[in-house]
Amino acid sequence: MKPSMKTALPAMRAPRAGARSNDQENPMTASGTRLLLLALALALLSGCRDAPPQALGTLEFDRVTLPAPVAERIVTIDVREGQYVEAGAKLLTLERTRTGAQTQAALAEVQRQREVLAELRAGPRNEDIAQARANLNAAQAQARDASAYYARLQPLGTRQLVAAAEVDRARAAAGNAQAQVHAAQAALDELEHGTRAEQIAQGEAALQAAQARAAAEQATLQKLDVVAPRAGRIDSIPYKLGDQAPVGSPLVVMLVGDAPYARVYVPEQQRAGLTVGDALDVYVAGGDKPYAGKVRMLRSEPGFTPYYALIGDDAARLSYLAEISLGDDAARLPAGLPVRVEFAGPAK
Repeated sequence: MKPSMKTALPAMRAPRAGARSNDQENPMTASGTRLLLLALALALLSGCRDAPPQALGTLEFDRVTLPAPVAERIVTIDVREGQYVEAGAKLLTLERTRTGAQTQAALAEVQRQREVLAELRAGPRNEDIAQARANLNAAQAQARDASAYYARLQPLGTRQLVAAAEVDRARAAAGNAQAQVHAAQAALDELEHGTRAEQIAQGEAALQAAQARAAAEQATLQKLDVVAPRAGRIDSIPYKLGDQAPVGSPLVVMLVGDAPYARVYVPEQQRAGLTVGDALDVYVAGGDKPYAGKVRMLRSEPGFTPYYALIGDDAARLSYLAEISLGDDAARLPAGLPVRVEFAGPAK
């Protein structure tokens, strides 16, 4: 039979009236405890006062974003996120039907403008000159006939044997025929004098414009095969196979560079003593070994400070974004690890 709670636990007796507590019985023990706590508090305060100031941040790599050149479907994806690729490696491919047709049309326009320019440089053909001369002869014959008809009709109109309106029509027809003669003569003269230099210059400009449009279409066609501009690691592929990304949206984001850099937020009181090129030690979370770094960028204006970079009283002060490059010994460190940078001198 299990013992009851009353038998299992010792009875707790209330102190007798007039009995002294342990502290009162041993005053040396109570005072020693207070002295020990005070010594620990002073030690902690001294340690905080002697700790060097620091800035917190994360490890980052330079990012390269490859945007969509056209709004076309993704037909192949040749890499995966986290994979390391060399410069020039094929990453993914976009559908090329429409862009290919536009490129062919641009090339055809280049050929047409080239032939137009060649025609201008060659000048008019002999057959065109002969046709213009024949048109002039026909216009001259019509003018002679109209003039003869008006000459016969004019005396009759004077004697009022024909209506005045008929005479007026004959006179207008003769004048019109004579104008046709002048137009045919001008067309013949233009062909015989050949192509003007200004027309050849216009043809050359039109050819250059067509070639520029064709070059742009060919460049766009080549961009449908998305390749790595630099060696690096694939960070993200926002779109999947079969998606149609809008123009300019990121298709692939890469992390490039031989080594990461530390992106930290420098406290306000340390900003004045820090310049680009200064050497600093960077401590990565999970290790006690410092990595030698050099300040490569330091903002002159304060920016938004993430919550993890706020240390003690610094939460009420400004912070300045800085980038610290690391050496080859940090090349294998992944992006996103927390880091801290310690400055010389104790914290104020």
